[in-house]
Amino acid sequence: MADFRDLSKQLQVLKKQIPFATAQALTSVARKIQDAEKAQMRKVLENPTPFTVNAVGSIGARKDNLVAKVFIRNIAANYLEPFEFGGMHKLNGSALLNPKDIKLNKYGNLSRNKLSQLKAKPTTFIGAIDGVNGVWQRVKAKKGRKGKKRLPRSVNGTRRDREKNPAPRLLIRFGNALPVHEHLDYINTAQAMAAQLMPSELSKALDDAMKTAK
Repeated sequence: MADFRDLSKQLQVLKKQIPFATAQALTSVARKIQDAEKAQMRKVLENPTPFTVNAVGSIGARKDNLVAKVFIRNIAANYLEPFEFGGMHKLNGSALLNPKDIKLNKYGNLSRNKLSQLKAKPTTFIGAIDGVNGVWQRVKAKKGRKGKKRLPRSVNGTRRDREKNPAPRLLIRFGNALPVHEHLDYINTAQAMAAQLMPSELSKALDDAMKTAK
């Protein structure tokens, strides 16, 4: 009879601890999925920025709300969508910015305000040359060396052609959106990890809960 009462007491304690242990297990699984999704981004994407990688977040579960979430924040989710479902690259503006002869940041991208800064410079302009549309920089003609005699404008009565100004330099080319070939496999990764990890995480959380139960 004593054994029955002891078993009944243990069952009551277990019943009380199940919601807490389940919340702990769900939260642990969500955190591990979050880490795995970040690692997958670093593997699949070419030199992703911290903003992109850290857009993967998670929300832990509570004993009164047994739901844990792993998500991608809205801004990054918008341009990462084709990397999961396929399609074309999402553009920030009306055209794809293809840097040609301009300094990039350490992630291989244009800095955030670079295009606005270029627009404000008198030495740059936006337009099309020979069918190529983009941001161009005017190039100054090289000055002659000091002390060097200049040739006359006319020799033997024949007028010499004036030297042409150097052609503008293409800094950024505007293009159309390109198809995305990389695949993050975000959803499948999360589902597979949840199914694999949840039983062991729940067992561990229940053991820990019973050890600390009063």
